[in-house]
Amino acid sequence: MYKYIISICLLFVFVDGFSQEQKKDTLIDSKTDSITYKTNYGLRLGIDISKPIKSQFSGTYSGLEIVGDYRIKKNLYIAAEVGYEEETSEEDYTNSTSKGNYIRLGFNYNAYQNWLDMNNEIFIGYRYGFSLFEQTLNSYTPNVNSQYFPANSITTPLTTSDLSAHWSELVFGLKVETFKNFFITFSGSYKVMMSVKEPDNFKTLYSPGFNRIFETGTGFGFNYTLTYLIPFKKK
Repeated sequence: MYKYIISICLLFVFVDGFSQEQKKDTLIDSKTDSITYKTNYGLRLGIDISKPIKSQFSGTYSGLEIVGDYRIKKNLYIAAEVGYEEETSEEDYTNSTSKGNYIRLGFNYNAYQNWLDMNNEIFIGYRYGFSLFEQTLNSYTPNVNSQYFPANSITTPLTTSDLSAHWSELVFGLKVETFKNFFITFSGSYKVMMSVKEPDNFKTLYSPGFNRIFETGTGFGFNYTLTYLIPFKKK
């Protein structure tokens, strides 16, 4: 009887030891056979399609913007936008047109943790903006409150060139890879004007790249872009 008891105890010890070895082998194998997913690094280029769409439906606006970014780290991208805009602003006593070129430079940080080989983004970023433009005062009416001497509109255009503006932007947005290396992005920005060169005796109402300039020197922007990634390497 004692022999059987001793044999059963030895069997349990052997089985328990074997099972522990199997667990160790499994952990080692799982670490050895783990799969690492690499993502593309490269140049992403595209266009902001909201501006051509707005140009089709607005008789006072035309514009085009090229966008791009380059991935330098896992979650960090250098970003830039270059474009042209022309906007006619109608006020109570004035009608003016601003047109010119602009560039915005900065970075985006992706705060979204992707699963496996996904490549989507929820990002925040910063831009420094600079524009060179001209403004034409198309017409204006002197603000004279008199029923006996009503003011007449002045319709002789007056153009001021070599105007410039500098501003900062806080950017936030969502980028989704819909097809392989093809992305759709929606983003918004809060802009703060740092300096603007004004025409003589008239205020700059609109700066290309900044949009409408409010009394507070702030503004807002929205972009809807289509981009394609040109992959250079994988990491």
